[in-house]
Amino acid sequence: MSTEAFARLAEERVDHRFKGLPPDADGLTVAELTAQRRNLFTGGFTTPVLALSAERLEHNLRLMETYAARHGLAFAPHGKTTMAPQLFARQLEYGAWGITLALPHQVRVARAYGIGRIFLANEVVDPAALRWIAAQLAADPEFRLVCYVDSVRGVELMDAALAGAARPLDVVVELAAGEGARTGVRTEAECAAVADAVAATTTLRLVGVAGYEGEVPQPTPERVGAWLRRLTGLAVDFDKAGRFAGVDEIVVSAGGSAWFDAVAEVFAEIPELSSPVVKLLRSGAYVSHDDGHYRRVTPFNRVPEEGALEPAFRLWTQVVSRPSPDQAFANAGKRDAAYDLDLPFVQVVRRDGAERPAAGVSVSSLSDQHAWLKTGPEVDLAVGDWLGLGLSHPCTSFDKWQLIPVAEADGTVVEYIRTFF
Repeated sequence: MSTEAFARLAEERVDHRFKGLPPDADGLTVAELTAQRRNLFTGGFTTPVLALSAERLEHNLRLMETYAARHGLAFAPHGKTTMAPQLFARQLEYGAWGITLALPHQVRVARAYGIGRIFLANEVVDPAALRWIAAQLAADPEFRLVCYVDSVRGVELMDAALAGAARPLDVVVELAAGEGARTGVRTEAECAAVADAVAATTTLRLVGVAGYEGEVPQPTPERVGAWLRRLTGLAVDFDKAGRFAGVDEIVVSAGGSAWFDAVAEVFAEIPELSSPVVKLLRSGAYVSHDDGHYRRVTPFNRVPEEGALEPAFRLWTQVVSRPSPDQAFANAGKRDAAYDLDLPFVQVVRRDGAERPAAGVSVSSLSDQHAWLKTGPEVDLAVGDWLGLGLSHPCTSFDKWQLIPVAEADGTVVEYIRTFF
């Protein structure tokens, strides 16, 4: 990784670009502000402000490292969740094989911070992006990138764009999770045709198969397991046909944040192949987890003996209006909080340094800059109170904040996470 690039993050000046940070910190470097160890509640931070829990972040990183190791899985967490190189580095420190990304722009961010192994879980047919990837591979013999292919036409476009490349680009055939799924080849026969097209080039090298079980229609453990066995069966068939000849390792990859227990179970069944198999899990939402969607669907609900992830986000907002006994408004809205899967959850009320559960207060809707709060005349809620909101869906929480304070349980801010969306 690039120590120089991370040093530049610490040298960045705090200013109006970063919402929620103390106005009197303008002009300080991030490193200088961090060294002050300000308190989130008394150190001049303005509402709304999104914070990550230092303790819960650490817990989640450690738990998934342990889980992957226990099940013999390589782990390439999906970086599009956070787009935070500092968190990429932490994930790699906790045993990750590499980082998964979805778009060439995201790869550029990761490469700017020296990430050396990237799984690009998408098709890439843009000539400019492919030429840039080829230049990266040529300039750094240690850099490895693997990406999806799912059509003969896509292979042809990639081959044309990569003509003359110094190194072939590693690809995996993406198997769709069924009719109506997102991308991916629909049938095994079509997968073979795509593999044959790859073999006919000198610019691409087939190294495995992949897909996303989260797209399985009406998912159940049985349906997800059946699709995963199609995926692993495809790898076995390709290997028997000699399609991985000369490959040092065979990549078989799946695994979002809702079904990684099924991935672990089925991947454990993969027989010995002609080369070692990298059983690559790609779950990304675990790093912050959440208080809604992923709290409900996490596999740890099905396997509680393996542990439990902890929601690490809290959005702090302030009551700015209570126009009636049954209604109040806080100063955080769609620009600040994820709302595509669930509305935020009001968890605690903070007043005069004391916190209490936010019983009887809920978010009924969001405007651009306001949360509409439903309450009652018996609820002790006043203008000026701070509210701690839990959020649902990390992928649409991180993207609304460029510099996120990481706070310990007592509110001491010990780090600032920079995002690049």
